[in-house]
Amino acid sequence: MARFSVRGLRLRPGQKHHESLRLVLDPLVLGGETYHTVPPETPAELVVQRAATGDIFRLALSTRLEGPCMRCLAPASLTVEVHAQEYDATDAGADEELRSEYVSDGELDAGAWARDQVALALPDQILCRPDCAGLCPICGKDLNVEPHEHAEEAVDPRWAALEAFRTDAPDG
Repeated sequence: MARFSVRGLRLRPGQKHHESLRLVLDPLVLGGETYHTVPPETPAELVVQRAATGDIFRLALSTRLEGPCMRCLAPASLTVEVHAQEYDATDAGADEELRSEYVSDGELDAGAWARDQVALALPDQILCRPDCAGLCPICGKDLNVEPHEHAEEAVDPRWAALEAFRTDAPDG
C-alpha cells in the first residue's frame, strides 16, 4: 500500500488515526549504483492528526538498505530509521509552504514520502565497513583485500619544466 486516503477519515481537531502500513519502496539510485530495501516490503506506522487548520502526518519506519560500498564496491548494508512529520493545510488558498507535496486529491502518497525520508536519513557514504580502504587509484585492486603502495610515478616530461620551478623556488 503506497497511497493512503485521508478524505475518508472523519476526525475532529485534536483526534488521531493510527494506521499500520506495508510499503514497497522504490530502489534508490546514488552515484549510478542501485540500493534496494530488504525485505522489499517495509512495515511503517502512520499517524494522522487533525488540527484546526489542516492535517499533521507522522511516519515511522525502519528498513535495511543493501547495495555496493561507495569505496570498494563490495556488498554493503545499513539500517535506516525514519521518524518524519508533514503538515498539510486544509485551506486551498494557504501558502505553498503549508501544503504537503505528498498529499493530492485527498490521498497521502506514503510510499513516495517514505522513500524520500529514507534518502534523507542516509549517511554521506554507504560503506561495507567503517574502515573501508577502498580501491587503489593506480591499479584498481581492493585495498581491503590486498593493501599495497605503488612506487612514485615518474613526472610527465611535459611538466618537467614546471617541476623545476617548484624545486628551485626559495622557501618563503
